Amino acid sequence: MKIGYKWLILFLLWWAYFLNQADRQLFSIVLPQIKAELHLTDTQLGLIASILSWTFGLLVPVAGFIGDKVSRKKMIGFSLLFWSLATIFTGFCSTLLQFIFLRGVATGGGEAFYAPAANSLISDEHQKNKSLGLAIHQTAVYCGIILSGLIAGYIAETYGWRSAFYLFGIFGVLISVIIFFYFKNDIPVRATQPLSVFSVGKVLVKKSTFILLTLAFGCMVFVNIGYLTWMPSLMVEKFHLSLSRAGFSALFYHHAGAFLGVIFGGQLADRFAKTKPIYRLLVQSVALFAGAPFIYWVGMSDTLTISCLALFLFGIFRGIYDANIYASIYEVVPPSIKSSATGIMIMFAFITGAFSPLLLGVLKPTLGLSVGISSLWVSYFLGGVFIMIAIVRFFRKDRIVHTEFNTVTEK
Repeated sequence: MKIGYKWLILFLLWWAYFLNQADRQLFSIVLPQIKAELHLTDTQLGLIASILSWTFGLLVPVAGFIGDKVSRKKMIGFSLLFWSLATIFTGFCSTLLQFIFLRGVATGGGEAFYAPAANSLISDEHQKNKSLGLAIHQTAVYCGIILSGLIAGYIAETYGWRSAFYLFGIFGVLISVIIFFYFKNDIPVRATQPLSVFSVGKVLVKKSTFILLTLAFGCMVFVNIGYLTWMPSLMVEKFHLSLSRAGFSALFYHHAGAFLGVIFGGQLADRFAKTKPIYRLLVQSVALFAGAPFIYWVGMSDTLTISCLALFLFGIFRGIYDANIYASIYEVVPPSIKSSATGIMIMFAFITGAFSPLLLGVLKPTLGLSVGISSLWVSYFLGGVFIMIAIVRFFRKDRIVHTEFNTVTEK
């Protein structure tokens, strides 16, 4: 029964994460229609996307701290319900301020409370195959983004962009009801003494590996947010594709590659990390270095075929990195503060990464999207450097040793 329940959790969380990413991507897919109908500038459109990420980043550490203290079932369920309702009401927006509030603040705020609790719960339920369980959960990101590009593009062209927000929002409300019905009132592992925000920060600031992994994650997210926001528009402008085809091409090839990469990366890391946990970090670093050249060709390629091939290969290495994002930090973070650590890591990544769509929007009229997107390779390269420093200098000192009695010691 216990085995069945842990897979039921993963199945339902997969759908919740699917909607988390699909709802977030909707705006980028229908962006050309919104721009044409409401006469918003590129800078304003980039600002809306950036505010969502800033709101998400500011609130996610709060979510992580709460997630170490309360039922993760309630956090996940209410988070999904809130952002789904915000998605529905986004379909009624007609002004910049309405988009900022409903799309930026409400949707971003609701989504912030999902990831720390969900990843912590999966890590607890799938301890023997931690990377694989988290990797399967991560595939929902790619499926959500791919299908949102295909479905939202078709709906927008057929029924208008507002209908896309209505459809995905209603689906999210239904999934939240199922989660409330089936999930147990799970409480995370407690610390021997209550932890304050200050004490959690004091623990994490001493973990140089955690800091460097967080910096690397910020580099990856900077690329990801910029690419997701503007790649469909680049496809429309550069290759003269329809809205639905541009949304599909911009998202499918990259995330199909990421889907393959994340499963491979999760299995590879679990296999070698049983004896040498440092391999989780090594896999991530190599993946970022290997993915950087293909980011350059995504923007600079002259043909649609080459651009899509570059997206696919960029996606494979992105997926290999993604499989170990949280598994790696859980090697150096005590179980009692996993949600808090996850929240802080995501906060930094999204606050810094949120500047990417705004920056690309500002530079678009002068440098163009091709140059802007291709230059994002530098961020991937820096991320690989940060992880290599952690491997060489700090991981062995920072590692948490998990014993067979589910206690931990510092090594």
